[in-house]
Amino acid sequence: MALTEAQVQQLNVQFKGIPPEEIISWAVKHGQTPVVTTNFRPYEVAILHAVSEVKKDIPVVWCDTGYNTPKTYKHAEELTERLNLNIKLYVPKQTTAHRDAVMGIPQIDDPRHAEFTEQVKLEPFKRAMADFKPDVWFTNLRKGQTAHRDSLDILSLSKDGVLKVSPFYHWNDTQLDAYLKKYDLPNEHNYFDPTKVLANRECGLHS
Repeated sequence: MALTEAQVQQLNVQFKGIPPEEIISWAVKHGQTPVVTTNFRPYEVAILHAVSEVKKDIPVVWCDTGYNTPKTYKHAEELTERLNLNIKLYVPKQTTAHRDAVMGIPQIDDPRHAEFTEQVKLEPFKRAMADFKPDVWFTNLRKGQTAHRDSLDILSLSKDGVLKVSPFYHWNDTQLDAYLKKYDLPNEHNYFDPTKVLANRECGLHS
Protein backbone atom coordinates (compact mmCIF):
# COMPACT_ATOMS: atom_id res chain seq x y z
CA MET A 1 0.00 0.00 0.00
CA ALA A 2 1.81 3.11 -1.23
CA LEU A 3 0.63 6.28 0.48
CA THR A 4 2.20 9.71 0.61
CA GLU A 5 2.69 11.61 3.86
CA ALA A 6 -0.07 13.99 2.78
CA GLN A 7 -2.49 11.11 2.23
CA VAL A 8 -1.58 9.64 5.60
CA GLN A 9 -2.25 12.96 7.33
CA GLN A 10 -5.60 13.30 5.58
CA LEU A 11 -6.62 9.77 6.58
CA ASN A 12 -5.62 10.43 10.19
CA VAL A 13 -8.10 13.32 10.30
CA GLN A 14 -10.82 11.04 8.92
CA PHE A 15 -9.98 8.13 11.24
CA LYS A 16 -9.94 10.06 14.53
CA GLY A 17 -12.86 8.78 16.59
CA ILE A 18 -13.53 5.86 14.25
CA PRO A 19 -13.87 2.44 15.98
CA PRO A 20 -10.65 0.39 15.83
CA GLU A 21 -12.34 -2.48 13.99
CA GLU A 22 -13.28 -0.14 11.12
CA ILE A 23 -9.70 1.15 10.84
CA ILE A 24 -8.39 -2.42 10.88
CA SER A 25 -10.90 -3.52 8.23
CA TRP A 26 -9.86 -0.63 5.99
CA ALA A 27 -6.16 -1.49 6.35
CA VAL A 28 -6.69 -5.22 5.75
CA LYS A 29 -8.80 -4.45 2.67
CA HIS A 30 -6.19 -2.15 1.14
CA GLY A 31 -3.05 -4.04 2.23
CA GLN A 32 -1.49 -7.09 0.65
CA THR A 33 0.79 -8.51 3.37
CA PRO A 34 -0.34 -7.28 6.79
CA VAL A 35 1.26 -8.39 10.06
CA VAL A 36 0.71 -7.52 13.70
CA THR A 37 3.62 -7.39 16.13
CA THR A 38 3.38 -8.05 19.84
CA ASN A 39 5.49 -8.48 22.95
CA PHE A 40 2.52 -9.35 25.20
CA ARG A 41 3.07 -6.27 27.33
CA PRO A 42 0.10 -4.67 29.17
CA TYR A 43 -2.94 -4.01 26.93
CA GLU A 44 -1.44 -5.87 23.95
CA VAL A 45 -4.46 -8.17 24.14
CA ALA A 46 -6.60 -5.33 22.73
CA ILE A 47 -4.77 -5.09 19.40
CA LEU A 48 -4.43 -8.87 19.16
CA HIS A 49 -8.14 -9.37 19.73
CA ALA A 50 -9.23 -6.54 17.43
CA VAL A 51 -6.99 -7.56 14.52
CA SER A 52 -7.66 -11.29 14.79
CA GLU A 53 -11.40 -10.60 14.79
CA VAL A 54 -11.01 -9.01 11.34
CA LYS A 55 -8.32 -11.31 9.90
CA LYS A 56 -8.04 -14.56 11.83
CA ASP A 57 -4.94 -15.89 10.06
CA ILE A 58 -2.85 -12.72 10.19
CA PRO A 59 0.80 -13.45 11.12
CA VAL A 60 1.43 -12.39 14.72
CA VAL A 61 5.13 -11.63 14.99
CA TRP A 62 6.44 -12.12 18.52
CA CYS A 63 10.06 -11.08 19.03
CA ASP A 64 10.78 -12.72 22.37
CA THR A 65 13.84 -11.18 24.03
CA GLY A 66 14.20 -14.20 26.28
CA TYR A 67 13.84 -12.03 29.39
CA ASN A 68 10.07 -12.04 29.85
CA THR A 69 8.60 -12.78 33.25
CA PRO A 70 6.97 -16.17 33.91
CA LYS A 71 3.61 -14.38 34.09
CA THR A 72 4.16 -12.84 30.65
CA TYR A 73 4.99 -16.23 29.14
CA LYS A 74 1.86 -17.75 30.70
CA HIS A 75 -0.17 -14.77 29.45
CA ALA A 76 1.22 -15.30 25.93
CA GLU A 77 0.27 -18.97 26.02
CA GLU A 78 -3.23 -18.15 27.23
CA LEU A 79 -3.85 -15.52 24.54
CA THR A 80 -2.36 -17.67 21.78
CA GLU A 81 -4.79 -20.46 22.60
CA ARG A 82 -7.81 -18.32 23.36
CA LEU A 83 -7.55 -16.09 20.30
CA ASN A 84 -6.11 -18.85 18.10
CA LEU A 85 -3.22 -16.58 17.17
CA ASN A 86 -1.01 -17.38 14.19
CA ILE A 87 2.19 -16.83 16.19
CA LYS A 88 5.47 -16.39 14.33
CA LEU A 89 8.17 -16.55 16.98
CA TYR A 90 11.50 -14.77 16.54
CA VAL A 91 14.24 -15.06 19.15
CA PRO A 92 17.82 -13.76 19.43
CA LYS A 93 20.54 -15.83 17.78
CA GLN A 94 22.35 -16.11 21.11
CA THR A 95 20.75 -17.82 24.09
CA THR A 96 19.89 -15.84 27.21
CA ALA A 97 22.17 -18.06 29.30
CA HIS A 98 25.13 -17.38 26.99
CA ARG A 99 24.53 -13.64 27.00
CA ASP A 100 24.08 -13.56 30.78
CA ALA A 101 27.47 -15.23 31.17
CA VAL A 102 29.41 -12.86 28.91
CA MET A 103 27.45 -9.59 29.06
CA GLY A 104 24.49 -9.65 31.42
CA ILE A 105 21.97 -6.83 31.04
CA PRO A 106 23.99 -3.63 30.54
CA GLN A 107 22.79 -0.41 32.11
CA ILE A 108 21.57 2.32 29.78
CA ASP A 109 24.87 4.25 30.10
CA ASP A 110 26.97 1.14 29.40
CA PRO A 111 28.61 1.21 25.92
CA ARG A 112 27.41 -2.39 25.46
CA HIS A 113 23.75 -1.41 25.83
CA ALA A 114 23.38 -0.68 22.10
CA GLU A 115 24.82 -4.09 21.22
CA PHE A 116 22.53 -5.73 23.76
CA THR A 117 19.45 -4.01 22.28
CA GLU A 118 20.51 -5.01 18.78
CA GLN A 119 20.91 -8.64 19.84
CA VAL A 120 17.71 -9.15 21.82
CA LYS A 121 15.27 -6.87 20.01
CA LEU A 122 16.34 -5.16 16.80
CA GLU A 123 18.00 -8.06 14.95
CA PRO A 124 15.08 -10.49 15.50
CA PHE A 125 12.65 -7.76 14.44
CA LYS A 126 14.62 -6.95 11.27
CA ARG A 127 14.73 -10.66 10.47
CA ALA A 128 10.96 -10.94 10.86
CA MET A 129 10.30 -7.92 8.68
CA ALA A 130 12.65 -9.29 6.00
CA ASP A 131 10.82 -12.61 6.06
CA PHE A 132 7.28 -11.23 5.85
CA LYS A 133 7.91 -8.02 3.90
CA PRO A 134 4.71 -6.42 5.22
CA ASP A 135 3.07 -3.41 3.63
CA VAL A 136 0.78 -2.97 6.67
CA TRP A 137 2.06 -3.28 10.23
CA PHE A 138 -0.47 -3.26 13.09
CA THR A 139 0.86 -2.05 16.45
CA ASN A 140 -0.59 -0.95 19.77
CA LEU A 141 1.27 2.36 19.92
CA ARG A 142 -0.61 4.97 21.90
CA LYS A 143 -0.27 8.69 22.40
CA GLY A 144 1.41 9.57 25.69
CA GLN A 145 3.72 6.55 25.83
CA THR A 146 6.90 8.35 24.72
CA ALA A 147 7.81 11.72 23.20
CA HIS A 148 8.46 10.04 19.86
CA ARG A 149 5.12 8.25 19.83
CA ASP A 150 3.39 11.55 20.56
CA SER A 151 4.64 12.69 17.13
CA LEU A 152 2.89 9.80 15.37
CA ASP A 153 -0.81 9.11 14.81
CA ILE A 154 -3.23 6.30 13.97
CA LEU A 155 -1.41 5.91 10.67
CA SER A 156 2.29 6.58 10.17
CA LEU A 157 4.99 5.50 7.77
CA SER A 158 8.02 3.58 8.98
CA LYS A 159 11.50 4.39 7.73
CA ASP A 160 11.05 1.59 5.17
CA GLY A 161 7.72 2.94 3.93
CA VAL A 162 5.58 0.36 5.74
CA LEU A 163 2.20 1.72 6.84
CA LYS A 164 2.01 1.44 10.63
CA VAL A 165 -1.57 1.21 11.86
CA SER A 166 -2.26 1.93 15.53
CA PRO A 167 -6.06 1.72 15.89
CA PHE A 168 -6.01 2.46 19.63
CA TYR A 169 -3.62 5.42 19.30
CA HIS A 170 -5.98 7.95 20.93
CA TRP A 171 -7.27 5.58 23.62
CA ASN A 172 -6.33 5.88 27.30
CA ASP A 173 -6.04 3.11 29.88
CA THR A 174 -9.62 3.63 31.10
CA GLN A 175 -11.00 3.14 27.60
CA LEU A 176 -8.85 0.05 27.09
CA ASP A 177 -9.96 -1.35 30.46
CA ALA A 178 -13.56 -0.99 29.27
CA TYR A 179 -12.68 -2.74 25.99
CA LEU A 180 -11.09 -5.64 27.87
CA LYS A 181 -14.09 -5.88 30.20
CA LYS A 182 -16.52 -5.85 27.26
CA TYR A 183 -14.83 -8.83 25.64
CA ASP A 184 -13.77 -10.51 28.90
CA LEU A 185 -10.09 -10.32 27.97
CA PRO A 186 -7.20 -10.84 30.41
CA ASN A 187 -4.46 -8.27 30.92
CA GLU A 188 -0.95 -8.73 32.31
CA HIS A 189 1.03 -5.96 34.01
CA ASN A 190 4.00 -8.06 35.18
CA TYR A 191 6.12 -7.23 32.14
CA PHE A 192 9.86 -6.62 31.83
CA ASP A 193 11.73 -5.07 28.91
CA PRO A 194 15.49 -5.49 29.44
CA THR A 195 16.35 -2.77 26.90
CA LYS A 196 14.51 -0.02 28.77
CA VAL A 197 15.49 1.41 32.14
CA LEU A 198 12.82 4.08 32.17
CA ALA A 199 9.15 3.29 31.55
CA ASN A 200 8.83 6.03 28.93
CA ARG A 201 11.98 5.16 26.98
CA GLU A 202 11.51 4.25 23.31
CA CYS A 203 12.30 0.60 22.55
CA GLY A 204 14.00 1.22 19.20
CA LEU A 205 11.52 -0.48 16.89
CA HIS A 206 9.42 2.62 16.33
CA SER A 207 12.03 5.35 16.39
